[in-house]
Amino acid sequence: MKKLFILFFASILFYSCGKEEPVKIETFSTEAFAYDIGDGWEVNATTRVKGFVQKEEKNNYSATIAYDIDLVTPAGDTVKALISRVEDKTAKEKIIDIPLEAQFELDTTYAAGDYKVIFNVKDVSSNQTAISETSFHLAKD
Repeated sequence: MKKLFILFFASILFYSCGKEEPVKIETFSTEAFAYDIGDGWEVNATTRVKGFVQKEEKNNYSATIAYDIDLVTPAGDTVKALISRVEDKTAKEKIIDIPLEAQFELDTTYAAGDYKVIFNVKDVSSNQTAISETSFHLAKD
């Protein structure tokens, strides 16, 4: 009985240690702010991504992240894919996270008020997606 218990415990330990947790893409530290540039605003938005799939080839690690940025106006209207980009990252060591940045201008047709920036992020290798959002305010100084 004791041998059976040890064999059972060892097999459970082996099975649980041998199984890797699936990688889950996630975004964090999302920020946005706007500067009044006289005839409109310049908006800067950033987020960071981790948990993406990395490919290793010849001692180099690479990852590809695609992202769109949607803009939600104070009236609740959404401008889809205001910005669309693909970020290819290569490094000699494993990549911990990837910063994503966007900079765009809004002219005077955009009213003062609270806006929302939405990052729609996709890991090209795994097809996993993540969404993050943050708000910013437009106002004349």
